[in-house]
Formats: sequence, C-alpha cells, structure tokens
Amino acid sequence: MTHNLQQKSKLSAEEKLKEGSRYLRGTIKESLADPVTGSVTGDDAKLLKFHGTYQQDDRDLRTERMRQKLEPAYSFMVRVRMPGGVCTPTQWLQLDELALKYANNSLRITTRQTFQFHSVVKRHLKSTIAGINQALLSTIAACGDVNRNVVCHNNPYLSPLHGEVYEWAKRLSDHFLPKTHAYHEIWMDKEQVVGTFPEKEEPLYGETYLPRKFKIGIALPPSNDIDVFSQDLGLIAIAKNERLEGFNVCVGGGMGMTHSEPITYPRLGDIIGFCTPDQLLEIAENVVKIQRDFGNRSDRKQARLKYTIDSRSIDWFKAELAQRLGWALLPAHPFYFERNSDSFGWVQDTRGYWHLTLCLLSGRIRDIPDQPLMTGLREIAKIHRGDFRLTTNQNLTIANIFKADKPRIEALLEQHCVPTPDQFSAVWRDAVSCVALPTCGLAMAESERMLPEFLTRLEAVMAKVGLANDSITVRVTGCPNGCARPYISEIALVGKSLGHYNLYLGAGFAGERLNKLYRESLTEDDIITVLTPILAHYAQDRQKGEHFGDFVIRAGYVDEVKAGREFHSIRPEKTVQIA
Repeated sequence: MTHNLQQKSKLSAEEKLKEGSRYLRGTIKESLADPVTGSVTGDDAKLLKFHGTYQQDDRDLRTERMRQKLEPAYSFMVRVRMPGGVCTPTQWLQLDELALKYANNSLRITTRQTFQFHSVVKRHLKSTIAGINQALLSTIAACGDVNRNVVCHNNPYLSPLHGEVYEWAKRLSDHFLPKTHAYHEIWMDKEQVVGTFPEKEEPLYGETYLPRKFKIGIALPPSNDIDVFSQDLGLIAIAKNERLEGFNVCVGGGMGMTHSEPITYPRLGDIIGFCTPDQLLEIAENVVKIQRDFGNRSDRKQARLKYTIDSRSIDWFKAELAQRLGWALLPAHPFYFERNSDSFGWVQDTRGYWHLTLCLLSGRIRDIPDQPLMTGLREIAKIHRGDFRLTTNQNLTIANIFKADKPRIEALLEQHCVPTPDQFSAVWRDAVSCVALPTCGLAMAESERMLPEFLTRLEAVMAKVGLANDSITVRVTGCPNGCARPYISEIALVGKSLGHYNLYLGAGFAGERLNKLYRESLTEDDIITVLTPILAHYAQDRQKGEHFGDFVIRAGYVDEVKAGREFHSIRPEKTVQIA
C-alpha cells in the first residue's frame, strides 16, 4: 500500500516493527506475563499504543530509584476511545471504580474529548482495559498510527443539528476502527484464529497501518471548540434553517513540531470544498487512503498529513482526491466562528432539559482537601438520568438534566464544594494544559502542575491593568508536540527545559490563525514580567472588539503567521512603543 517512491530499505524502524507485528500482536502477551519487571519490551511498548496505552515512569522518582539501583517506577497511561466525548452515568461510575481500584484515584479529561487513567501498573493493565470494555467502551486506536478518537461539538442536544453531528462522529469512529483480532485476544482472552494472518484482517490500514496518527474533528459554527483547523481531517457542519446541508472539508492540520528543527512546524488545515452528508464517509476514507499511500514512512517527524500535503501541494492533494472519488468537491460554503473555547454554566434546551458545563482546570477529576470533586461527580452520576459530555478544552457538561433533578444536582455540587464557572475568571476558564511531568516521557517542563499558580499570577496582572473580565486564551504544554493545541492560543507557553518556556503570541481567538514565537527560554517570572507591559498596552490601546491575539500583531509584537511554513520565519526586530 505504501507509495512506490518509498523503498522498503528506507523504512523507519517503526514501519518494520508494524509489518512484523502480526497485526499488532507482537510479544505483548509474553511481556505482560513477565513478573521480573514492571515494564514491557521496547517494541511491545510501541505496539501497545495501538491498544490505547503508553508505558511511562514516574520521573519524580527516577534519580532516587537509580541511586537505589532499582528500575524506574514504571506504569501505564490508559486512554479510552469515546467518540464525541459522551458517556452514560453507568459508564461514568464504572470508569470511576476502575480509577479508584487500578489508577491513581483520578480521571483526566483529555484534549481529544476522552478519559485517561494514569499510574496503572503492569499487573493491573489487563484488568483495567477489560473493565473499560465491560463498560461498553474501548481503548483500541485511542493512540497509535491510526485514526484516533473522533471529536465533535460537545452538546448535541441544544438543537437537532448537534444530534446529527454527534451521530456522524460515531459513524466515522466506527468506520476507521482497526479490524485486527489482536485486541480481543490479548485483553479479553478471545481465542486466536488458527493459521496465517491474511491482508483482509486490515482491509483499509494494511499490515503497516498509517505513517503516523490521524485526527478527525467536526465543528458546528459559530463554535470552534474542537479547533477544527488543527485536525488532519476537519469537518465544518453547514446548516440552513436547522437542517444539516453538509460539511466543508478541511485537510492538513496538525500541532506537533520539534524545537530547533524548522522543517517541523504546526499547520492549520486548508478548506478544499464542500460535501453532502451522503458523500462524507467516501471522502473521509479516501483522505485517509491518500495519507496511507503517500505519507512519509522513512522519517516519522515528517509523517503527518500536513507534511504529505506541503511536500507536494494542496492542488496536488485535491487532484488526487478527485481522481480517487471520480468527482470533485463542491465549493466551500460560507461560515463564521466566534471562539474556540467552551460556553459555561446552566442552559435549558427547547425540550425543557438542563445542561451544566463545569470548568475543570486541566481536566483533572480527583478529590483534594476541601474539594472532593471526584466524589461529588460520583454522587451526581448515581442520580443523573441524562449523560455526561467531555469537551476538547478539558471541561465537563452534565447534560440532559431532568427539571426535577436540577435542585438535587445543585445541592450535590454545593455539598462537595464543586465551584460553579462564575467563580473563575475568563482566562482561568479558557486555559488548557497537557499532563507533562511527572509521567510523560516527552515532557521538558511542567505544565498541569504549574498552571494554577501561573494563572493566579496572570489574573493579578490582568486585574491590575483593567482586564479582569476579558477572555484571553492561554495554553501550556511541557514539550513542543502540542497536545494542548498551544499554537492556536493567544498566549502559549511551550516547555523548552525544566522551568523554562518559549512564549508564543498572536493566535486567532477562534483558532483560525497560528501564533508566533515572541521570546525563548523564559522562566515563569520572566513570562509575567514580559507580559505585564503588553497587557497594559492592550488594555489602553485596543480597538473596540479587538482580541488580544489580533492586537499583538497590529501593535507589532509579532508578525501574522499565514501558513505553517512561515511559523519559524525570523524578521528584523521592530521597536514597539508602549504607551
């Protein structure tokens, strides 16, 4: 299936591993059964990603364990596949029980609109994944070189359109699920089929799957809460008179890059046309197939769809897609996005049901002194007759609350000291972070653990200059891979080394423009010092309705980034007059 320009002799080690893995089986069973170590083999650790789990270790303990001549404190992150971020109260309680029994007494909402468990040790890994499946959920393809969790606008019941969008998210998710039997053999003890493993076991992906991960998201204007331009395949729902007419198709988005390697960069997707709902699956499948056949399988840093497109051209991509389809997409329809953050608080729909969106900083659900959040949500799940909806900004909607149940849920929130969104500033509500230290092996700096203190300091500055009630998007990641989608945040901190961050400014408030590097390797103190006069300048000289990201471009702090390949371009320094 790989394009013939990519010679097998040039394939990356990961490609050869996938090819020889017998459709993701590897020696995972043997690694799990090895009682001598808390880890699995290096090859099996890579294959486990396709099964929805990453091997990690507690980096806070590395030095001490090395001193004691012990192996690292290995554990596993387990990610749930949950298209559209929807789960029932029963599923919530089942996941909650697994977190208490096998993980670190917490659940974490991810930027892919699903849950992660952390600190699951190897002897509990199989029970955890089996338990997730018993809840009628799964972990397969939550990670790995496949289509990941399909995301969509988070509240399907505020209009009939939301329900349709959510159904399409589920259909796309099901359509691109791997077909290998390995998952059920390993985690649910299904018997292996005797004989060889024919190619038809993966009729779409083949034995080497995709060159890298692939992400699909559906936005419903005017909300761009899922950051549709950051997706490999972004779909913008187009409606007229409360009727879904189809989707604008956007391709080639992606956030990840590597510091000091300008050939890697974030990229926003290009809108290539419009399709009707009945054309969507055919288009999506052929977009995936183009990436399967032409994606770079020699250099994983160049293997995302964004590089496949930029190494040729967007016109080439459109022509290749039209050739495979036998027809061309229609011209894109007009649309408008207002913001890429969530809407918070209580709202009632036309049927009389209530919905409450809570602000959960970094998506972390756990009990802490004076705020037993996890317990409170557990008690709500016991009486709730609707469902729960996760957002890609790591927040939570308790959806479809019966009118009669609203007072009981409000009482439980108060009893467990769960803060309502109006108790937070706008900048706090819209902030996003990745996990980073101590568990992520890629983290160069803190993210989730540093965010509360940083936001508190930033809030103080904003209040001092008269911006206490203003919305400015802030995102923090511990490395440049971009899990928290930092490059489409008005203010972004990207970890460079322990305690130091690159500061990016100037993204569009609705996620329609990338930001730009402003300063390198700053400490948290440095960042506050640098931002203070810029925020004061913004408060004094902004135009009516002007967002912070637009202002810093107009004022000359950073240049506008019009394409991903311009992200690293350097300009002569301009003098900025601060009034």
